[in-house]
Amino acid sequence: MQFSSPLFPGVLIQRYKRFLAEIHLPDGQIVTAHCPNSGSMKGCNIPGNQVMLSLHDRPQRKLKYTWEMIQVNGSWVGINTNLTTKLVIEAIKANGIKELQGYQTIQAEVRVSAHSRLDLLLSGPAGRCFIEVKNVTLLDGQTARFPDAVTLRGQKHLSELIDLVRNGERAIIFFVVQREDAKSFAPADDIDPDYAQLLRKASDHGVEILVYQARVNPAEIKIVNSLPFSWK
Repeated sequence: MQFSSPLFPGVLIQRYKRFLAEIHLPDGQIVTAHCPNSGSMKGCNIPGNQVMLSLHDRPQRKLKYTWEMIQVNGSWVGINTNLTTKLVIEAIKANGIKELQGYQTIQAEVRVSAHSRLDLLLSGPAGRCFIEVKNVTLLDGQTARFPDAVTLRGQKHLSELIDLVRNGERAIIFFVVQREDAKSFAPADDIDPDYAQLLRKASDHGVEILVYQARVNPAEIKIVNSLPFSWK
């Protein structure tokens, strides 16, 4: 996924009120940018670190800048969770996800219950496949972890996937690691033990776990390879 226009550099001053970030631009301006990430962003909200912003100069936008990525220990980390499902769709269409080849149609934001939607539904001769996508930015050593905060919404999604498998459907939880310095992935059971326990239950019931890593830089974000998964 290439950005439609060049990103703007800056330095993070602070993230606050979850969806706002104060950024120092090279020309001396201090701007408030939208932070499109509802997690804690543990390890990825470090004041003084380099960031990249996209500019959306439309009259109806209250905040012109959106925070897209931050540099941590020399590696860019993609923090915009609004892009994650789009990255997966792009990779599927390019046959870059070997486990998801052969499907003909892709539908986004699929309602699976009265109060819940999942990110994707693939359909084809082999049947249907429901997918929930999660963005991963937390790094512990060389291991990417999810979640970075307690996520009741994430737990609900896992329960929905389990129910789908019980009803004979194929269901996948798809973790996208938006940083290149990770060598593996494991659930963050120290942060949300209930999520980790439910993820194990989902796996035991037949929900598939896919972990793929993205190449992240100011010109492009692209899913490039799978990462090994472990429970610790």
